[in-house]
Amino acid sequence: MTLIVQKYGGTSVGSVEHIQGVARKVRGFREKGHDVVVVVSAMSGETNRLIGMANEISQRPVPREMDVLISTGEQVTIALLAMALTEIGCLARSYTGGQVKIHTDSAHTKARIEAIDSENICADLKAGHVVIVAGFQGTDDQNNITTLGRGGSDTTAVALAAALNAEECQIYTDVDGVYTTDPRIVESARRLSKITFEEMLEMASLGSKVLQIRSVEFAGKYNVPLRVLSTFEEGPGTLITTEELESMEQPVISGIAFNRDEAKLTLLGVPDVPGVAAKILAPVGEKNIEVDMIVQNVGADQTTDFTFTVHRNDVDAAHEILEVVASQLGAREVRKDAKICKVSVVGVGMRSHAGVASQMFETLATEGINIQMISTSEIKISVVVDEKYLELAVRALHQTFDLALEDAS
Repeated sequence: MTLIVQKYGGTSVGSVEHIQGVARKVRGFREKGHDVVVVVSAMSGETNRLIGMANEISQRPVPREMDVLISTGEQVTIALLAMALTEIGCLARSYTGGQVKIHTDSAHTKARIEAIDSENICADLKAGHVVIVAGFQGTDDQNNITTLGRGGSDTTAVALAAALNAEECQIYTDVDGVYTTDPRIVESARRLSKITFEEMLEMASLGSKVLQIRSVEFAGKYNVPLRVLSTFEEGPGTLITTEELESMEQPVISGIAFNRDEAKLTLLGVPDVPGVAAKILAPVGEKNIEVDMIVQNVGADQTTDFTFTVHRNDVDAAHEILEVVASQLGAREVRKDAKICKVSVVGVGMRSHAGVASQMFETLATEGINIQMISTSEIKISVVVDEKYLELAVRALHQTFDLALEDAS
């Protein structure tokens, strides 16, 4: 018998009927002789509903209490799925993250998994049960409930697959794989049969919503075979694998990623002295706010303008921090802009092909799109542009790099 870990997202378990459909799919794997561990998200819309209620009470709810609240969504789903499996003759048992003993740090709403105790799961699998685990959650050293951040159920699934040495981790969602870009923006976007961990990591970090970045990190680190599949359609999905794609020629660009959830902060007139970047970013990092792109421009008056991007949800908190920092450093002004987006081209083929940056910049210039910030790595180029140009930029770049020309299979 082989062990498979499956994860079903919010739309996959968005109604009682969908949960019953998942139960039938899981039973099918059991009938083929597989052991199955299922990780589920909250029903679609439930987490947003819970957050909405919290925001009606407090503009800034205490993070510990937010975790207690929003972790309840998954608890509903695991119980319903266990009932659905039992009804169709399949032994099942549900666990919250704390019951499994998914141990995390204490960074509420953004916790990271530190260890998993698989004893309970292994005992139930040996007894013939399907084990259903609440995604997105765990407990810290003080037994406080913690959550892993939005999309954290993917991370739970891959971490469990690594801990249990599973044959494959299957992520079931409302799309049938990883596409060259979002098909809702570019109709001719095609499904990729394979993509490397490295490329998927970049795509996830750059805004692709198919998988959460930490789940790809786990999969790559522990070499967990990862496959993205549709809950509602049969098909091979997309396999996320190592860079060795047999003897096939790797295309230069594999996909166009984008992120609408960006915001930009600029500190104007900062003294141009050693250590100033650390003085700006250290207080931001201490509040667990992740900084993405950074640009520093040195002026003729021995001052510098320091610009960086954060997630849009963190912009107000980061702006408050910068107001204090600006006063301490004697900076001239703090500006924030929440109407930007990031667009990126990704591909391991960039390592052996020159001219990708010039193609990208020329395409955007032809469309009249001004570039505000640029960031590069070996396999990606990212730009920040005005949010209103996002779809135009994605469509133009998808065409420039001929991403719709090959067969989707």
